[in-house]
Amino acid sequence: MWGVAIGVAIVPMATLTIARRVLGGPKRRPAPPLDAEYHSLMTGLARTWTTLGSLSLGIFAMLGVLDLPAKAQVWTWRVGVGLLAIQGLVWGRVLADWLIRRYLDKHRLSDGQPDPAVQGVSSTLRWISLFVLYAGVLLLALDNMGVDVTALVAGLGIGGIAVALALQNVLSDLFASLSITLDKPFVVGDFIVVGTELGTIERIGIKTTRVRSLSGEQLVFSNNDLLTARIRNFKRMQERRIVFQFGVTYQTTPEQLEAITPMVRAAIAKVPGTRLDRCHFFRFGAFSLDFEVVYFVASAEYNAYMDAQQAINLAIARGLASMNVEFAYPTQTLFLRHDGNTPGDAQSESRATTDGSAQAFTGARPTL
Repeated sequence: MWGVAIGVAIVPMATLTIARRVLGGPKRRPAPPLDAEYHSLMTGLARTWTTLGSLSLGIFAMLGVLDLPAKAQVWTWRVGVGLLAIQGLVWGRVLADWLIRRYLDKHRLSDGQPDPAVQGVSSTLRWISLFVLYAGVLLLALDNMGVDVTALVAGLGIGGIAVALALQNVLSDLFASLSITLDKPFVVGDFIVVGTELGTIERIGIKTTRVRSLSGEQLVFSNNDLLTARIRNFKRMQERRIVFQFGVTYQTTPEQLEAITPMVRAAIAKVPGTRLDRCHFFRFGAFSLDFEVVYFVASAEYNAYMDAQQAINLAIARGLASMNVEFAYPTQTLFLRHDGNTPGDAQSESRATTDGSAQAFTGARPTL
């Protein structure tokens, strides 16, 4: 009887060993394109089939032949289930990696590189899937050994509440990380501004997100804090809108004011990568006649914006200089009129101009 049982046990073990070598060996012919992904999965499963899995199937086959005592049969069955659970754990990891790799392949960028946001999702999902897998195998093993899993799960539920309260901040950051990776408010490589801090995303972890600031140091943000904060993501800016103002003196004539707008339009049109929206003389200021200009830069790069703004500023300065128009700055001009009896004084005027550091008087002085 034992010889028959051993023979019955050897048959599935030998069959699976041969199948493993055939499927898991080097490819003899290329797989069809449509079945390449599933072929790689089957090959991975075949290569990771262990001796423990074959032994477990041999044990199950042997139990169908041998007439063992009830207790021995129960423990033999438990050993077989335990070995098969270990094999299932190995296969579960292979299947999880295959699903994540397939997900990454479907979300590649135009240049063929993986999407950084999807890479963050894959690491989080792999961690969660492995946790669920190990927990399931552990519960199966305990149930196979006769442990009351229902009572254990209930007890763990009560203890889990206490653990959840103690790890409230950690769990909130964990779910915030999952929310960030799935919703993608930002990804690795994005330039963001959070409050007064700004920098480039380097890594999105389970609890924290790391940002490299412009000055070089690394900033570490809690994931939950990032989700509750207002984030300005400059990486996704298609074009930059710029608004700036400048003022000219009140001595500027209406004809000169009319000529300023076309001059500014021409100055912006000459700068590559810019698009004018509007330019208007829009306000009589306290000490200046104010113009407002709105234009767009077809780039999200800050250096490109500064280069364009510098070129526009220089062109406006040259244009105003050629028109004999001066930029205004905070000044106060006081006009004094004298109505004395001295001939010619009736129409004399004096003007005082103050720039905050000195006073200059022109014209006739008032008679004391």
